[in-house]
Amino acid sequence: MAFLAALTTCVPGQIRAEVKPHALCSEGMVLQQKSQAKIWGKADPGEVVTVTFRDQKHRSITDDKGNWMVSLLKTGEAGGPFEMTISGQNTIAYKNVLVGEVWVCSGQSNMEWSVNGCDKTDKEYAFSAPHNPMLRIFQVAKKPMAGPQTETAGKWVEADPKVVGGWTACGYFFGRDLQEKLKIPVALIQTAWGGTRAEAWTSADTLAGHPAYKNEIDNFLKANPDPSQQIKNANDPSVLYNGMIRPLVNYRIKGAIWYQGESNAGKAYAYRELFPMMIENWRRDWNQPELSFYFVQLAPFTAIKKDPGPSAWAELREAQSMTLKLKNTGQAVITDYGHEADIHPTPKRPVGERLALIARAKNYGEKVEYSGPEYKGIKIEGNKVILSFDHLGDGLIGHEMAPTDQRKNGAAWRVKDQNSSASLIGFTIAGKDNVFHPAKAEIVGKTVVVTSEMVAEPMSVRYGWADHPVCNLFNREGLPASPFRTDNLPGLTAPK
Repeated sequence: MAFLAALTTCVPGQIRAEVKPHALCSEGMVLQQKSQAKIWGKADPGEVVTVTFRDQKHRSITDDKGNWMVSLLKTGEAGGPFEMTISGQNTIAYKNVLVGEVWVCSGQSNMEWSVNGCDKTDKEYAFSAPHNPMLRIFQVAKKPMAGPQTETAGKWVEADPKVVGGWTACGYFFGRDLQEKLKIPVALIQTAWGGTRAEAWTSADTLAGHPAYKNEIDNFLKANPDPSQQIKNANDPSVLYNGMIRPLVNYRIKGAIWYQGESNAGKAYAYRELFPMMIENWRRDWNQPELSFYFVQLAPFTAIKKDPGPSAWAELREAQSMTLKLKNTGQAVITDYGHEADIHPTPKRPVGERLALIARAKNYGEKVEYSGPEYKGIKIEGNKVILSFDHLGDGLIGHEMAPTDQRKNGAAWRVKDQNSSASLIGFTIAGKDNVFHPAKAEIVGKTVVVTSEMVAEPMSVRYGWADHPVCNLFNREGLPASPFRTDNLPGLTAPK
């Protein structure tokens, strides 16, 4: 955004508007450490606004619309609280500004899902923690808009058992784990909305540049020409980007965590392009091309099927895994935390902590294994298929899975004991006829060998390929293998 470099003359007796910082730039904020963080807001056109912080003093002159912005030369090392003053015709004095690590938490309902909605164990863990001023959140107001916005509403809140119940559970456990490990301030910006598709979180310009979405976004813009109009349907294209992402992009962050995909499962093949496109869209608009982006793979859901078959949810998981080709991305696999009857599995602490594990390894230099086994390659020898993997950790293992939380309409399958060892399940195999059969799988050294009496000449293998897979391949660090397939047969959501 360009700002005028010239002062305008103040007319004597003119009513002056107070300097008003952006909602993110308010008391209690956490600035990204070692960055040129921006502080911005509104004032009268031509007004001189001065920001003082950590022995720095910078000024800005507002443009003809009253916008001002100051870029700090450096925020410095993590710490605080620090004081900041913002002065123009009036002076605002903050006394509780921190410097640390800032992460955006976005997606649909499983990211929005609150600590209050978690299972008993997670809630006890959250509510037993003391007040922690080093962990803070800014919850972005829900506002789908027809055009890109600059303003939002919200305030910075410190972690306390009295308030964390309303926080994003996934984000809370992610941030808490980081804060406890790093021993520095950690901030979360929660901007999530249940039941929403990725198209709503992607800018109109980005969608218009792709043939698959151009007509939809063009029709939407024609029907909604006023960019200041609030939209009723949160799933219209670009509307959540406009109202809940675009107002944030001046705020310097470390990265984003994302839990979404359920609403795009019916178009999983399209998600192969849409999801990376959205990530790159955010990176461009934040002007942070190296922005870290870590996401949660869809959990198992719906009734378990006895026989192998096609699966839209498996195809969506595949599309998510394919996104790992983008630099600075990571995926938390949670095949061990689904539920047949609940699209919102209530254990969220392991989800947040697996995301934190990725950040700790990739961003903060910890020498830890952050991923479960990832399929690497296939070799066929007679009636055997030999599979190799990355992220072996200290070795492969099969854990015993057991149904828990039994209900009339389903159950959750969990690892019975982290020290357990069991035969591998969840593998299927096919020959030239492309008919998949349940397979026997065995860990042999650093590989998995797959066979079936039904398939004499195997061609391909699938693992965890179902809406609700029950599968048990892990590394010894306790992280589950991502579902995968070695074939490229057209799926349920492939273009017709």
